[in-house]
Amino acid sequence: MPADFALDPRLAEDTLLLGDLPLSRVLLMDEGRYPWLVLVPRRPGLVELTDLSAEEAPVLWGELHQCCAAMTGMGTKINVGALGNIVRQLHIHVIARHEGDPAWPGPVWGHSPRQPADPAERSRRVAEFRRALGF
Repeated sequence: MPADFALDPRLAEDTLLLGDLPLSRVLLMDEGRYPWLVLVPRRPGLVELTDLSAEEAPVLWGELHQCCAAMTGMGTKINVGALGNIVRQLHIHVIARHEGDPAWPGPVWGHSPRQPADPAERSRRVAEFRRALGF
């Protein structure tokens, strides 16, 4: 990891560290209503997907695939998004959605304030994702 990589404080505030893949830090959004991962490539200054080098882009795609696979069976649909309108640091959201969740069928962004998971559910999700991702 480059010595000058720093996680945006807003991402750090709302997430729990799961571990590091070869390129990306994998975080669990502390949100009780949705299984929600966030991948952050550990390279300074990245804002857009096109800021990744030609060598890094397929690595990120593989890591994204790995995170989606870890969510298999957790919902009706897995949503993937890299918005960056508020937090400019390149990060990719991976969210398991299910029919009837509070924001369904719309996006989770801006739907309602984050609802942190209860401690038991948080611990269960951390363990489940660490196991599924090989951390």
